[in-house]
Amino acid sequence: MTGTPPSKAQATQARFLALPPNVQGALWLLASAALFTVMQTIAKHLGQRLDPFQVSLARAFFGLLAILPLLVRAGVGVGGIKTKVLPLQLLRGVVGTLAMFCGFYAVAHMPLADAQSLNFARGLFLVPLAILFLKEVVGGRRIAAMAVGFLGVLIMLRPTGEIEPAALIALAGAALVAFATVLVKIVSRYDSPVTLMFYTGFVGTLVAVVPAILNWVPPTAFEYFLLVLVGVIGASAHNCFIRGYAVGETTAVAPFEYTSLIFAAMAGFFIFADVPDIYTVIGALTIVGASLYIVRREAQASKAGPVIGHDPKPEIHPGRDA
Repeated sequence: MTGTPPSKAQATQARFLALPPNVQGALWLLASAALFTVMQTIAKHLGQRLDPFQVSLARAFFGLLAILPLLVRAGVGVGGIKTKVLPLQLLRGVVGTLAMFCGFYAVAHMPLADAQSLNFARGLFLVPLAILFLKEVVGGRRIAAMAVGFLGVLIMLRPTGEIEPAALIALAGAALVAFATVLVKIVSRYDSPVTLMFYTGFVGTLVAVVPAILNWVPPTAFEYFLLVLVGVIGASAHNCFIRGYAVGETTAVAPFEYTSLIFAAMAGFFIFADVPDIYTVIGALTIVGASLYIVRREAQASKAGPVIGHDPKPEIHPGRDA
């Protein structure tokens, strides 16, 4: 007597799991980049009328709802809601929420490709922050790569011309994401990933709700639907991001994260008629190149000591939430 034949979904899952781990990781990150671009596109559309704090509130609140099944399973004790470092968790939640607000503001007021490129500068900020707060020893090559990356930022900002205020806010958001990552590296020594995700959504909702109400623009029924999508798609993108770094090697899968620049440029061109200029292209390539070099050097250094940039616990990496 034979067993029940596998369904199409089970067969597809089996074929996917049979792929090499790095291929799986690359596919997860491609899915994350695509979903993240969809979320940004919706946020940019909403940002033409609604306040960025409203979009941030939706992202935090519905992201919190998305992890409720994990939270119910973990309970209120250690591994769930209870934290051993409450002040740091609250600080991390505030920093992450401010980063998210900066990101949504930049998306609403800049071409998608520009905002995304400046967001990737977060990897450059991690180097000095890790030296300052984590007392990590960083070699001259990574410092040089960081300097080259910031040269790319300057190219995009065009300091000899008129600097777009939204670009400065995007850059501030990248710095806040880097600071949040440093805080993640600290609190993850004490708390579980579920605990960190809970405080991300809980504190984010509390921080965003008051300014969202003060700047509230009544959404239409369709805009309410889009706000829900921002939260759901954002949580899905972050889940794919987690899985990608969990299953694949960082140096092998990290380049696929940067496909979001291509997706953002395509969405900006076909939906919002944005055409990246030569400064954006050169600056973005410089930032991405420097960031990938830093990732490679971090992976090599991790064999002998702590790493910077992609946290060794990828399930709590905050990079895609900003």
